[in-house]
Order: sequence, then C-alpha cells, then structure tokens
Amino acid sequence: MKRLFLWPVILLLPATFAFAQERKAAIPPTSTATGALPLLTLDQAKALAVQNRPLLRAEIYTAEAAKRVTGEARSAYYPHVYGSATGVKSENGSRVTAGGLNNPIIYSRFADGLTASQLVTDFGRTHNLVRSADYSAKAQQKNADATRADVILQVDQSYFAALQAQAVLRVAQQAVRDRQLVADRVQVLAKNKLKSSLDVSFADVDLSKAKLLLAQAQNNVTAAFAELSFSLGDSTPQTYQLQDEAVPPAPSADVSRLVSQAFANRPEVASSRFEVESAKAYTKAERDLFLPTLSAVGTAGLTPYRQAPLMSRYAAAGFNLNIPIFTGTLYAERHGEAVYRQRASEQRFNELKDKIARDVRVAALNANTAYQRLDLTKQLLQEAGLALNLAQSRYNLGLSSIVELSQAQLNQTQAQIDEASAKYDYQIAIDGLDYQLGILN
Repeated sequence: MKRLFLWPVILLLPATFAFAQERKAAIPPTSTATGALPLLTLDQAKALAVQNRPLLRAEIYTAEAAKRVTGEARSAYYPHVYGSATGVKSENGSRVTAGGLNNPIIYSRFADGLTASQLVTDFGRTHNLVRSADYSAKAQQKNADATRADVILQVDQSYFAALQAQAVLRVAQQAVRDRQLVADRVQVLAKNKLKSSLDVSFADVDLSKAKLLLAQAQNNVTAAFAELSFSLGDSTPQTYQLQDEAVPPAPSADVSRLVSQAFANRPEVASSRFEVESAKAYTKAERDLFLPTLSAVGTAGLTPYRQAPLMSRYAAAGFNLNIPIFTGTLYAERHGEAVYRQRASEQRFNELKDKIARDVRVAALNANTAYQRLDLTKQLLQEAGLALNLAQSRYNLGLSSIVELSQAQLNQTQAQIDEASAKYDYQIAIDGLDYQLGILN
C-alpha cells in the first residue's frame, strides 16, 4: 500500500518541478544592477581617502603648524631690529615727580630711530627650547602618519564590509528563489491532496523568513556603501562596482616577532618617544631659567625737532646682563612642573607599548582564527548541501516532514552566509593585524 501511495507522488514530481521553474523565472531579480556603476578598486579607494578626508588634512596642517613653533624658538638666535618714532610736547621745566624713582626732565621733541638687540648667550636655554619644539614637531608629524593609517584602515574595513554585504545579499536572493520554488511545489502537491495545508504553511513561513533576510541584506548593502563613502571623504553616499582582492596568505604565528615589528613601525610609538624627548629638553630649558642672559643692544636715530639741550642725532651701544636672583619661586615651580610632565610622558610611553603588545597579540589571534574559518566554512557548506539534498529527497518520497526540510534549508542558507563572510572577515582581520604592526599602506 505504501508503494501504491508513492507512485502518484513520483509521477507528479516532473510536472511540479516544471511549474515551479516557470514561477521562479517569473520572479523579478532583486539584485542591484552594477553595469553602469563606476568601478572602484581598493588602491583607488585609499588614494581618494588620503586626498579627500578632512581629518587627515587637519592633522597635516597641525604638523605644519608645529614646525613653525620650532622656527619661533630658533628666532632667538637672530638679531631683533625695530623702529621707533617718539613725539612729545611738554610744559617748560616739566619733570616726572611721581610714578618712578628718578625725576628726568621731559623735553619737547620729535625723533625716530632704530634699535637692534642680539642674544649673546643664555647658557643653553634657547638651545633646549629649540630641541623641545623640534621633537614636538616630529611627534606631531608621526601623529599625522598615525591618522593616515587610521583612515586607510577605515577604508579597507568599509571596502571589504561592502563586498561582504553584497555577498550576503546574493545568498539572500538565492534563498528567496529556492524557498519560492519549494513553496510552489508544496502548493501543487497540496492541490493534488498529496500534502497537507500544514506543509503549505511551513513553506510560506520559510519564504517569508527568506524575504526578511533579503530586506535586511539590502539594507546592509546600502549602509555599507554609506560607510564606504564617508571613509572616502564623500559627504554624499555613492554606490560603486567593487573589485575583489586576492586572499592574503596565512599570518605569522611568531607573536614575539610581530610585537617587535610593531614597536619598530608604529607611528604612535615614534610619536610618544619624540614627546618624551621633547619633555626632557623642555625640562632642561626650564632649569636654565636660573642662569644669566647676556644680550648686546645698539640704537641710533635723528631728532629733527628738539629743545636746545638735545642734539640732532643720537647713537649708543652696550650690553645687558640679566642675573636672576629671586623670582618668588616662579622658576623653581616651572622647573618642577616640567619634571613631572616629563615623568608623565615617560609613563604614557610605557603604557602605550603595553597596549600595542596586547593589541598585536589579539589581532594575531583574530587573524589566525579567521584564516581557519576559511576551510571550516567551506566544509560546513558542503555538508549543509548534502544534508539539504538528502532532506529534499526524503521529503519528496514522503519519508520525512517539511520541518526537516525547512531546517536543512535554514542550515544551508546560514552556511552560505558564513562561507561568503569568512573571506572578507579574514581580509578585515589581516588589515587589522597590519595596522597594529604599522605596515598598513
């Protein structure tokens, strides 16, 4: 009796499959047409981001501004010349009798002239100020390099995330077509009293789930291209035809070597090291406040309008030696502040090295795990495909319920998503590791 029941099912399967294929062909494609979209490679994306991102330009300008600070400190080595013009109309016999210890006579006059001063020596203070500013400028340049690496990492991640979203979208589109095919077949069988309405309900539920997955995948693609456009420095979201990149080789398992490589290459490490050197030089400069300052001064000019005691021209030259004796503990406090700021920068440098060592280890673990997932997801997809074929055959022969078929379809869809995502997850993980090693470019 069981064989007699199965014969109509077997005879109806070809007609059912043909009908479902017609319905499947009638389903409009939901994929985004990319023929007219501009092609964007990963190298082109990086070049656009470096050229357009306001954040990177701001860091470059800040680095240029820091270089000017070095010039400001170095300007103390050169003569300072300024011109003066003075005009006075005084009462006859006027003298300053308040506001000063001397009482000079004020003569009515008009005069103009030049004054030049030249620092002879301040016993190393200016030298240390220049060194401090120079190290600070180098640190800021390294900060700009670190920002460039941040921008490139963001481009890489958003680029591969967009490719990943498109791959998941293709899986979702295929899932909708497959679930529609099953739903159509079940409906035909139900019309011929070979399947129950419960099977139709299960098939419709699976189709609705696939459509929900498709809607979410389409939204993820739109969001991924919005993120990619931002990383490129484009305020208006754009959609591109992206080019796949070759899968990188397996990452190195020598974590100690990777940590040493990161210490040698990371711009943040170099920046922090320059900041420590800058703090040391500034501490010496603040210590030099206690030393004398020797300057040479010269002035000359004309006095075309004057009272009788004054001459028609004047000229003088001399030197000025400033010796700090008591400044109300100002210099001592400034030196103490510089010492503690130097110690703070040294501790921040040590903390940064510990953080980078941790980040490199975590990134290496993530990259190795992502690499292992490449083969594992392929095996999972193969096994899920075999399981689905078996479940489909059992269901067609009436040996299992539609629940088993639905679960097999769900497992295959998830395996397809995992397999499609694994490649891009690995590329993102490798980019993260290269970023931690300071070799992302």
